[in-house]
Amino acid sequence: MTDPASDVAAAMTSAARALTGSLTSQQRDEALLPFTDMARTRWTYLPLPRPGVSLLQLDRESRKAAHRLLATALSRPAFAQAVTIMAFEEVLDLDEAGQRGRHSDDYYVLVFGEPGGELWGWRFEGHHLSVTATIAAGRAVVAPLFLGSNPARVEHRGSIVLSPLQREEEWARAIITGMPGPLQSQAIIAGAAPRDIVTGTDHRIPSRLEPAGIAAARLDGVPRDLLGRLVHAYLDRLTPALAQYESARLDTSAVTFAWAGGLRPGEGHYYRLQGDDLLIEYDNTQRSANHAHTVLRRPGADFGEQLLPGHLAAEGR
Repeated sequence: MTDPASDVAAAMTSAARALTGSLTSQQRDEALLPFTDMARTRWTYLPLPRPGVSLLQLDRESRKAAHRLLATALSRPAFAQAVTIMAFEEVLDLDEAGQRGRHSDDYYVLVFGEPGGELWGWRFEGHHLSVTATIAAGRAVVAPLFLGSNPARVEHRGSIVLSPLQREEEWARAIITGMPGPLQSQAIIAGAAPRDIVTGTDHRIPSRLEPAGIAAARLDGVPRDLLGRLVHAYLDRLTPALAQYESARLDTSAVTFAWAGGLRPGEGHYYRLQGDDLLIEYDNTQRSANHAHTVLRRPGADFGEQLLPGHLAAEGR
């Protein structure tokens, strides 16, 4: 049986070579960095200047190659979420009357090291989207994986027209509101939600955030079923081979769920899910709870740390 992570690594290698081969010499200078460059772990989902080659600079062939590279890390549903999030930059630009010059192609690609080499990686990143892949000895790890949305939803006459992260919000709210009172009190860790995900853009995160909330094993019925579905909704952001691998090694009953903030739609709220080598965070507080941030992280394994030679892992590169 082939290693699914190796199959993904091969697809990433092919896509990265197609992208870099389509670039001009100047674009390659911008897109390619050594694997040991500190930029590899300096990720951000904020609208800030960032290294790499921008989709705005690319011709049709190269832009398509960049999207195909992104698709090697994501499932089809997650890829649909990602491209919708990029398109929402145009909606946000309308809402801001063009004052910040948002653009749906203001996203950047970086390749670290030589595609197909022993140690290499890549990142596709811009406002509200950051996907980092690390490939070591032919095995691929995708983390951190951030998807956000501003606005979180577009409505018309009281109904939702578009909301790329709606399922992630609705299922979590159904979990917390479906718990009996004593269990709900344990799961709610704060009356007010933090303004953003707790781990931010830190390149290393704790193995566990406290308080942890309540374990799935203590729930039953609809809340427990939905908690399992919610965890897999995040894991299923990964391309199917990786998602299947990660799902098989996760004990869902041991996953904990913590909530902060209001329980009604339109109120600022936050939640997190934690398991072995797994942290999922969701926050929706800004813009009157119409600006969502979500992230899938692997404590101790982000940026492929577990696969790296000891000296690189120790230096956080």
